[in-house]
Amino acid sequence: MGIIAWILIGLIAGFIAKAIMPGKDPGGVIITILIGIAGGLLGGFLGKVIFGVDSIDGFFDLSTWIAAVIGSVILLALYRLVIGNRRHA
Repeated sequence: MGIIAWILIGLIAGFIAKAIMPGKDPGGVIITILIGIAGGLLGGFLGKVIFGVDSIDGFFDLSTWIAAVIGSVILLALYRLVIGNRRHA
């Protein structure tokens, strides 16, 4: 897949992750998009390393989207944990 496809998947995965984990985030929409893109890459990497699954077969493959959303949720949770603690300290 090309970089444009990953940006699009990441954008959508970031919004899905935000819907799964509602609440006030320290960042805005741009941060959510960046977390989504990075989460998509993280999800694809973890799926390949841990489970031996090539989750980046294609744009319309369900495993690609699941990996991207799971990676985005993980990164969003970590982001809230790290940045949220900084704002309260």
